[in-house]
Amino acid sequence: QMNIIFGEDQINGLDDKYTVLELDTIRVMPIGQTATAYAVVEAIPIEDLPRLSFQKELHKNLMINYRNREWNFCTQAIENLVGCFGGELDTFYAELQSRINNYKENDPGEAWDPVIIKEVK
Repeated sequence: QMNIIFGEDQINGLDDKYTVLELDTIRVMPIGQTATAYAVVEAIPIEDLPRLSFQKELHKNLMINYRNREWNFCTQAIENLVGCFGGELDTFYAELQSRINNYKENDPGEAWDPVIIKEVK
C-alpha cells in the first residue's frame, strides 16, 4: 500500500524521517489546479538500505527522463526499480511503463504534456 501526499508544501520535513518520491503531476479539471503527488515510504527493508540513495536517485532521474520523453531510459530504470522501496511503488512503475509502451507505439506529438488530467464533476 502506497501513501500518497499531494503538493510540495505538504512534504516539507517528511524527507527527514521517510523516503519521499515524486510521482505524477495532476491537473484537476475544470478547476485547472495542478498538484504533484508524492509517495511517502515509511519503512525501507533493511536489505535495501545500502542501495537506497542509488534507488532514490534513479527514481528521480526516471521522472526527469519521463518528462523529457526518454522512453528507453525510463524502461531500463523501471526494470531496476521494480521491487525497490519494499515494492510500494510497483503499481506506479507498471502504470508508467504502460503509458511509455503506448507512447512508443503512438508518438504523443510535440504538444505532449506529462501532466495527468483528472476530471472532477
